[in-house]
Amino acid sequence: MPLAMPNQIPAYTYSDQGFTLIEMAIVLMIIGLLLGGLIIPLTAQMEQKNNTEAQKALSDIKEAILGYTLANGRLPCPADPAIATGTVGAGISRATCITAANSSGVVPWATLGLSETDAWGNRYTYRVTPDFAVAIGTGGYGGCTPNPTPTMATFALCSVGNLNVWSSAAKVTTIAGTVPAVIISHGKSGAGAYTTLGTQIARGSNADELENSDGSTNTDYVTHPPTPTFDDMVAWISLDILFNRMVSADKLP
Repeated sequence: MPLAMPNQIPAYTYSDQGFTLIEMAIVLMIIGLLLGGLIIPLTAQMEQKNNTEAQKALSDIKEAILGYTLANGRLPCPADPAIATGTVGAGISRATCITAANSSGVVPWATLGLSETDAWGNRYTYRVTPDFAVAIGTGGYGGCTPNPTPTMATFALCSVGNLNVWSSAAKVTTIAGTVPAVIISHGKSGAGAYTTLGTQIARGSNADELENSDGSTNTDYVTHPPTPTFDDMVAWISLDILFNRMVSADKLP
């Protein structure tokens, strides 16, 4: 009868040689669930980052517009939205914006020394009240008769803008009335925004977003918390802030 070797190592069974297909499938499923749980928060974090970046950019644009106004006595005219990046005139404030047609366009990023696009790579829409952007002494002061007539600004303390911001396209609740200028980031969807190629993205079908991308058709704009079909971010130049800055700089009355 053969003797057993004292240090003999027992042979491995099949189950000792690695994972079975079923075990591998379970491991992969668990890994997939873990990764899926990470992707959703990461996506949400990216969206929050882009939204925060766009909001800060809108604030910077407002400050740049106010700075331009202090230096020039008027708000800048919009840039032509149809001029592609790198082409002559791209991002330059129009020489005049007396009519409704040329008082609407995009933020004149080159004139103001700002970034051209928002966090999603689209240009910012910009609309201005003509009487706040014409040459000094040539405007209608928003329908009022100032006394004395300003010599350092094209508008007066009695001037009012012709743009209105509502809580919805139904125009029931006013968020800001008679403002001189409105700036818009069209959000992740980009509906109605102009691209760096000078083309407008399809405006979609949401009534509130349509109000923000109809160019010079009317003077109404909409802002409210985001929904699955509305992600525009709207900012405006306040009359009170504008007048305060101009008075503090001895540009008015």
